[in-house]
Amino acid sequence: MEIAKREDAIPFDVANVELGHDGPNCSFDAIIKKYNLTDRALQRLAVIVRGADTAAKHLTPESPGLEAIAEGFRLVYSNDHELLERESSVYDALYAYCQQTTEQNTSVGGPKN
Repeated sequence: MEIAKREDAIPFDVANVELGHDGPNCSFDAIIKKYNLTDRALQRLAVIVRGADTAAKHLTPESPGLEAIAEGFRLVYSNDHELLERESSVYDALYAYCQQTTEQNTSVGGPKN
């Protein structure tokens, strides 16, 4: 919190902040809620991330894999800035996957989410 204050930054993913864990929800959920993000693929990604980042490990089939990948990145990169930079491509790819699967689920005759 001291660093966030000094840097005039918005703290996230730490205890007792607006963009942190809240009950069964993770910080990604808090960001979706605060900024009213309604993109269906992003909402699907949020459920995958929630499963990876909370006790609900099997919330989606993708969640355990994302948890393992995220932990691997944390083991390889000790610097938070480098970790976020390197890890962002994983989330970009997962978002693209969510876009594709969301489009497939809403096609004519396909199941709706």
